[in-house]
Amino acid sequence: MKNQTLRIIPLGGWGEVGKNMTVFEYNNQILIVDAGLMFPDNDMIGIDYIIPDFEYVRQNADKVKGIIITHGHEDHIGAISHVLEAVNAPIYATPLTLGLIENKLNRQNFTEPIRLQKVLAGESVQIGAFKVEFFHVCHSIPDAVGLGIQTPAGLVVHTGDYKFDHTPVDNWPTDYAKLAEFAQRGVLALLSDSTNAERQGWTASERMIDSAFDQVFQDAKGRIIIATFASLISRITQVYDTAVKYDRKVSFVGLSMNENVKIAKELGYVDFDDRVVVPLDNALKMPDNEVVLIVTGSQGEPLSILGRLANGMNKRFDIKPGDTVVLSSHPIPGNEELVYRAINRLMDRGAEVVYEALAPVHVSGHASQEEMKLLLHILRPRYLIPAHGEIRMLKAQARLAESIGMEPEQIAIVENGRVISFNHGEMTIGERIPGGYVFVDGSGVGNTDQSTIRQREQLGNDGVIVLSLVLDAKDNAFRELKIQSRGFMTEEDSEPLFSELRSRVERLALSPSNNLERDLHNTARNLIYDDTRRQPVIFASVFHG
Repeated sequence: MKNQTLRIIPLGGWGEVGKNMTVFEYNNQILIVDAGLMFPDNDMIGIDYIIPDFEYVRQNADKVKGIIITHGHEDHIGAISHVLEAVNAPIYATPLTLGLIENKLNRQNFTEPIRLQKVLAGESVQIGAFKVEFFHVCHSIPDAVGLGIQTPAGLVVHTGDYKFDHTPVDNWPTDYAKLAEFAQRGVLALLSDSTNAERQGWTASERMIDSAFDQVFQDAKGRIIIATFASLISRITQVYDTAVKYDRKVSFVGLSMNENVKIAKELGYVDFDDRVVVPLDNALKMPDNEVVLIVTGSQGEPLSILGRLANGMNKRFDIKPGDTVVLSSHPIPGNEELVYRAINRLMDRGAEVVYEALAPVHVSGHASQEEMKLLLHILRPRYLIPAHGEIRMLKAQARLAESIGMEPEQIAIVENGRVISFNHGEMTIGERIPGGYVFVDGSGVGNTDQSTIRQREQLGNDGVIVLSLVLDAKDNAFRELKIQSRGFMTEEDSEPLFSELRSRVERLALSPSNNLERDLHNTARNLIYDDTRRQPVIFASVFHG
């Protein structure tokens, strides 16, 4: 007998912004939607990025029938190689998204066989027990889709990242007709993007940026350097169009920027004239007022092109007075400090910097409150499960739903790992499985935990001191105490403290206990704290020589 229960298990993106991943399970068959990453907070020292804890998927890998990726942003595709190491299942995505995934896997030297299945908005695919209908949504990258997932338990609509832009750059608005059709069939549950649930009104159209870029190009006397996400093809197209209008040549700077533009051009999403797009070396030889450079690093990442320019460490060219730098992005939560530090340093180097607070050079790709209300009015779902956002964002969307007539019991606010079940049209919130952070640190995946990060933070805060007590091999008499420190104090300032420590340890060695290393550690810790109010990491060892 079939298990008639539909289970939805969020593994990433519920209670946070980033690393989106959701599991749909029916009759022992699993469908995965998205496999994204999240960038680390500033206090996650040494961490490259974070992926979902998909141990549940790993343990049930034989049940996975397919993986759907809604669009090509890193918070939706960034963990795909890690998931594919555990799961052998086809990937379904639109052409641009597939191209970005394939390029990512190639750059990571991924050698396992993969099955890429191209789908188009408007098409439907049967994946095990799930009939998935792909519908176009506006976002800040072309080829984004939402999903209508028809199951024997009912129809679930997953918006992915969306907004209602009536004048998108690619002239392809969200598919309102398909949403209305879903409503006619009856929507059991809506999983809806909550990123902008706290923003009143409507999200501005991408077309709003055209006038802002126009003003920048009118005012700029020298080079124009535009920093944006490498995957934001629509924004890159707007920069290109404005450059053509003002008779400037365009050069793409950065590996990911060049690769993504190449993929978009090969697939027909952009039509850039080779007489306008020039190599960087050529652009750097041209008059400054004839050049536009489109670079990566809009989040202020130190190793990005813009980050290196801000720090004066870029190899091929530097910022110079007269440059106009445009940050066409919004800081990802947690990145604000990096972004504003980069802005300050660019200004110090003589650049005119234009960013979101000064001019409308960026608009969000996510729906605001009025769009969320409209979506709810169109679909009329029986249940709402706010998705993709921090808890405050999920709750904000829940309040919106209640304001237009939904009852609290129709809305489920859940965090990663919480199982949502549907049986005979009724929703229940069940047990919680692991759904936390998996840290990627270099080539290590999951072998760094919170305690390791706390230790790194302590090392970063107060440094480390290594004590080596040497006793005479014959009579255990004190011979010397070697002290090495890193990141603690200058050698000059620490010498009086370390001299006192040597005196105390010499007295300690006269009456050794059963655990001299412990006593050495405690003596050093107490003296250092009393004298400096600092708590460096201390390593103490005893040797005989």
